[in-house]
Amino acid sequence: MSAELISILVLVVVFVVATTRSINMGALSFAAAFGVGGLVAGFDADEIFAGFPGSLFVVLVGVTYLFAIARANGTTDWLVRTALRLVRGRVALIPWVMFAISALLTAIGAVSPAAVAIVAPIALSFAARYGISPLLMGAMVVHGSQGGGFSPISIYGSIVNGIVEKEKLPGSPIVLFLGSLVVNLLIAGVVFVVCGGLKLSGRGDGDTAATSVETEEERAAGALTAARAATLTGLAALVLAVLVFDLDAGLTAITLAVLLSLFWPADSKKAVNQITWPTVLLICGVLTYVGVLEEMGTIEYAGNAVSDIGIPLLGALMICYIGAIVSAFASSVGIMGALIPLAVPFLAQGEIGAIGMITALAVSATVVDVSPFSTNGALVLANAPDVDRDRFFRQLMAYGGIVTAAVPAAVWLVLVVPGLG
Repeated sequence: MSAELISILVLVVVFVVATTRSINMGALSFAAAFGVGGLVAGFDADEIFAGFPGSLFVVLVGVTYLFAIARANGTTDWLVRTALRLVRGRVALIPWVMFAISALLTAIGAVSPAAVAIVAPIALSFAARYGISPLLMGAMVVHGSQGGGFSPISIYGSIVNGIVEKEKLPGSPIVLFLGSLVVNLLIAGVVFVVCGGLKLSGRGDGDTAATSVETEEERAAGALTAARAATLTGLAALVLAVLVFDLDAGLTAITLAVLLSLFWPADSKKAVNQITWPTVLLICGVLTYVGVLEEMGTIEYAGNAVSDIGIPLLGALMICYIGAIVSAFASSVGIMGALIPLAVPFLAQGEIGAIGMITALAVSATVVDVSPFSTNGALVLANAPDVDRDRFFRQLMAYGGIVTAAVPAAVWLVLVVPGLG
């Protein structure tokens, strides 16, 4: 058996073990990089560590640190409460507000599961209170988090754009962001109609009178304090720095977080513990192993295998479906970190547009996170009050299956077939 084939089989084992044994995929990937790199390829430690994504590590830590401060000082709660005040008496707008809040949170730096963990309990409580389908509300939260998840300053966006830049592929952060946003927005619209969202339009003020009653504690939570105002200013500054002045997102985010910490150290102390270290470990581990694969020649080997199919468009469709199917059960960010580099030789031939292919793959690998086997789907299932959990699980599983079957083909048809990029 060739070294390239062994390294691919080990990658498959990493995904399977991470999914079935609840072990962090990044930790497994570091072990795989050491085992395959050292024993199979004969690499020393320096050659193995050459694939460690240092700049991406800074982005992941910086952006999640800044968002953790926003969560610790109540800025995220303030955003949620402010948005909910806008829908008094209009129940039909509540699912869309939840979509928008989730999208905003991921767009400014929250990892998708963190945004869902914040919004899902509130959203599903509203669903139970006002008779809104929990499937509708859960789907709106998840699709919202994925819709905003590829902004240029987001975690997913930073990861994909960083990989694209590293692999010297043509890329468009704006197309990636808008592609995911539009796809998730369209899916949310279909779900809204199918799950009875239009029937909510007849609900009047009487159904939402309770939203006008706030306790003193809730009023305090909804106040715009100096810390929250400064955090909102910092988030706006991050967007401006990255999009207008082309500054590094990670270094800018850490600098802003440090400035906030100087004035409100108590919030910063709590925030350090809320940095999403499991995600940092996951993506850094996976990309380190991918670096080993690249140095071994496995990336070129896999790309040539896809090319040997002889029909580039069919190969592109297969990659999208692999990303979707595996992501429905495993880590979406891990899948993207592995599949985009594996597709590089295939894309380098120039027969498939790189921008359209990367966008289609990113959307395919994340839109399926409504599956109850994914973190986001599991959070929705766990936070739904007053439901038959077995029945709700089956609903989420069926819905996840439909999305997995339909969306990769749709985004392939719209983004890949026309040759975008």
